[in-house]
Amino acid sequence: MSTTVSSKRSLAKAVTYRIIIVCLDFLAVYLLTGQARTAVGFMVVSNVYTTVGYFLHERAWAHIAWGNRSTQSVEALRPTRAFVGDASGHRHNYEMG
Repeated sequence: MSTTVSSKRSLAKAVTYRIIIVCLDFLAVYLLTGQARTAVGFMVVSNVYTTVGYFLHERAWAHIAWGNRSTQSVEALRPTRAFVGDASGHRHNYEMG
């Protein structure tokens, strides 16, 4: 089975990531300048274009198989044959399911 990543998931990740970065951007600029107005201006401008960039980057990576592991259903993991030994040590092959 292959794994897929929906656009909604990528968008949700982009938004939550940006919320964290908005707070960090404001804090860093405010600590450097002491001006809330400058910090807010930088925060707004930088986070508009970087959010778009992050979303596009995430969508591009959704099409790259490297590093992804596919998941298998429980049904796919169920054995189809059993090998059972009898008292004499002979093994018998039984079909399951």
